[in-house]
Amino acid sequence: MSKIDLSDVYRSYIDCLNRQDWARLGQFVDDDVSHNGRRLGLSGYRTMLEGDFRDIPDLHFNIELLVADATRVASRLAFDCSPKRRFLGLDVNGRRVAFAENVFYEFRHGKIVQVWSVIDKATIEAQLQDVSS
Repeated sequence: MSKIDLSDVYRSYIDCLNRQDWARLGQFVDDDVSHNGRRLGLSGYRTMLEGDFRDIPDLHFNIELLVADATRVASRLAFDCSPKRRFLGLDVNGRRVAFAENVFYEFRHGKIVQVWSVIDKATIEAQLQDVSS
């Protein structure tokens, strides 16, 4: 049996997201996936992502840092985008903001089964404060 290179799998997953190729999402995400401790399943995970792209039309996932072992991936994703309305409880309303997301993934049989995500909300708050000053 050949060893799966999770770095390559993860890069393909990010490409799938950026293309919004939802038909291929199941190649990367398990049917029983959980996000931040909440079981969403593949359909719920897809719904979450579709909502992200609907709320942030210029959303693009950029891998800034990637570390992988046999079953886990840690990634720092960089974003530079313009959420249409409120984002993380903040009135962004179309303003461009740059921020990072630190994400940890657990894989089983080459698919994502757990996602833990933390977005750097303080960076967004600082940018919105600078604009309103």
